[in-house]
Amino acid sequence: MAKIFQVTARAGMTRVVEPVARGLLRAGVSPNAVTVTGTVGVLVGALGFGARGQLVAGALIVTFFALTDMLDGTMARMSGGSTRFGAFLDSSMDRVADSAVFGAVAYWLATEGNHSGVAAALICLAAGGLVSYVKARAEGLGMTGNVGVAERTERLLIVGVGGLLTGLGVGPALEIALWLLAAVSIFTVGQRVAHVYRQAQLVGRE
Repeated sequence: MAKIFQVTARAGMTRVVEPVARGLLRAGVSPNAVTVTGTVGVLVGALGFGARGQLVAGALIVTFFALTDMLDGTMARMSGGSTRFGAFLDSSMDRVADSAVFGAVAYWLATEGNHSGVAAALICLAAGGLVSYVKARAEGLGMTGNVGVAERTERLLIVGVGGLLTGLGVGPALEIALWLLAAVSIFTVGQRVAHVYRQAQLVGRE
C-alpha cells in the first residue's frame, strides 16, 4: 500500500515538474546547476532558519528546494540521460542537504533542552545515511537495493511536516515525527539488507 501511494504521488508530481523542467532546459539551465541550487536552498532553510527555531519558514524553504531532487532528474532524462558526474553530484549534494537538515534540527532541539528529540534526530541522520549507503554499495556490487518504505523524499516530508506543525504550535509534533522517521529508516535499512542478501544467495547458487 505504501509503495502504491509513493508511485501515485510521484506520478502526480511528475505532471507538475515536467513543464518546469522543459522551460529551464529551453532557458539553458543545466541539471547540475539545479542540483547545486537546490542544495544551497536547503542549506539556507535548514541552517539559516530551522537551526534558529524559525521552523515554519525553515520547513517551507527546505520542502520547496528539496523538490529540485525530482526536477534535476527530470531535466537530465529530457536532455538525453544523466551523466556519470551528474549522478555523482546529485548523490553527494543529497548527503550534504540531509546532513544540514538533521544537524539543524538536532542543534535547535539541543538549545531547547529536548534530549529525546536530539537522540531521534541523530538516529535519523545515521540511519538515513545507511539507507543511501546500502543501496549504493549494492549497486557497486552489481545488485539492487532500491526497496523500502522510507526513501529520501519520504524522509524529508516526514521531518518537514513535523517541523511545520511544531512551528504552528503543535509542540511534540517534530519529536514524534523524528521518532517515527527513525523507526521507518531503520526498518528500511533492514529491508534493503535483506533484499541484497537474497540476491547474493541466488548469485551464490549459480
